[in-house]
Amino acid sequence: MTKENGKKHRGGRKQKVNPCNHRHSFNLNDDDNARFLSLFEASGMEVKAHFITACIFEKPVKVVKIDKGTMDFYMRLTNFYGQFRAIGVNYNQVTKAIKNNFSEKKALAFLNQLEKATLELVAINKQVMDLTRKFEDKW
Repeated sequence: MTKENGKKHRGGRKQKVNPCNHRHSFNLNDDDNARFLSLFEASGMEVKAHFITACIFEKPVKVVKIDKGTMDFYMRLTNFYGQFRAIGVNYNQVTKAIKNNFSEKKALAFLNQLEKATLELVAINKQVMDLTRKFEDKW
């Protein structure tokens, strides 16, 4: 057994500097309890006592709301952006292959088809951008 500040150490956890020894109790009806629990869950805190003291002493309580629809939209938009970049890389590879492997006449025909597909892709991209702007304005 070692001595700390003249006291014998008997093992166990170290004592807190400022322990919480004062306890208070309050009762809630069903409606108030449901409201309390919803506020507690919305706060994101893990300990109810910390949430209650934050409310009593007017400390800021952070509330984080995650909208599943917004999250899904964001994930799909990110996925679409990745596909759009992959199309750009493939576009460059196709134009080089057409230039190197075909005669000038055939290359122009293939590039004409590629240009039509690119214009369709640009129209789709504009629609996506318009939907994104509407979504940002709404939310």
